[in-house]
Amino acid sequence: MARITLSHVDKRYPNGYVASRDLSLEIADGEFLVLVGPSGSGKSTVLRMIAGLERPTGGTIAIVDRDVTHLPPQERDIAMVFQSYALYPHMTVRENMAFGLRLRKQSDATIAKRVGEVGESLGLTAMLDRKPAQLSGGQRQRVALGRAIVREPKAFLFDEPLSNLDAQLRVETRAELARLHRRLGATMVYVTHDQVEAMTLGTRVAVLKDGALQQVAAPMELYRRPDNRFVASFIGSPSMNFVQGSITRENGRAQFTAPGVRIPVPAGAAAREGPVVLGVRPHDIAVESAGNGGTTGTVSLVEPLGSEQLVYVNVSGGHDFVAAVGPESSPRVDDAVSLRIEPSALHLFDASTGGRIVLEHA
Repeated sequence: MARITLSHVDKRYPNGYVASRDLSLEIADGEFLVLVGPSGSGKSTVLRMIAGLERPTGGTIAIVDRDVTHLPPQERDIAMVFQSYALYPHMTVRENMAFGLRLRKQSDATIAKRVGEVGESLGLTAMLDRKPAQLSGGQRQRVALGRAIVREPKAFLFDEPLSNLDAQLRVETRAELARLHRRLGATMVYVTHDQVEAMTLGTRVAVLKDGALQQVAAPMELYRRPDNRFVASFIGSPSMNFVQGSITRENGRAQFTAPGVRIPVPAGAAAREGPVVLGVRPHDIAVESAGNGGTTGTVSLVEPLGSEQLVYVNVSGGHDFVAAVGPESSPRVDDAVSLRIEPSALHLFDASTGGRIVLEHA
């Protein structure tokens, strides 16, 4: 296992593009940390700098308290699993998995033992004498994992390893990765743009945008208490609803107001002045028959997903809300409905900075 520490790491390319901005992050021994963000956020560059495939232009990187900032990849004792598998097509599964051990001049007995053990744990025993062309995409990915595991490195680095798999296989392989981490107890750093992968795999999740770290926390902490509007919008599916407005008082009660929208807010928000952005997750909105109070609107679209339905509601003033409701609900397009939202489910963000406004219930 290994603790990995990034201190004020910058990466600026000659053309002026900045992939990492003053990034400081500590990855604990045995942790499964996921780096997530949209394309261009710098997550893969950060992973490549940890691996030694890219050199930072500022800051330091340490593995187990050893400064490795300027060391080549082979001296860092890490294993990397790529999106493309990178298997040798002329070698068998056994030979692919043993390749790294042979480079390190391990004995034949040691190689056979390690490959056999890892092959069995990944369900590859019956395929050890096949070549990659004879395997499915999921099996090839397991071989790439096995090749990394047999080396027993200090840390594993994964660069979007599941993105080439179909949906069902991604779910199966994701579960296998989670079980593998529990079994090995190894430090793992995983890059993905898929927030579902991030939430289901990570011990902690680090959200990046434009090379800057936005927030690092446990998955449900990110979901329940996002530090800013970007994290709130990126984490969670369907995405959070946002409406710009302000906090006002009416009959002694604080409420959020915008054209066509009036929603009670916790009393602690009453002292907030100026424009704010309200955020509410689709699963925290109840859709009821019109006339039950709350914010009213018209259903513009219903998307049945089996276990739930997504209901799109257009509110006067031009605002659109998406609500996630149970399959037993029966809203139809053009129905007039009321939206009920509990104050405790609300998020408020500063309209200029995007930062989260802490409310009394948070």
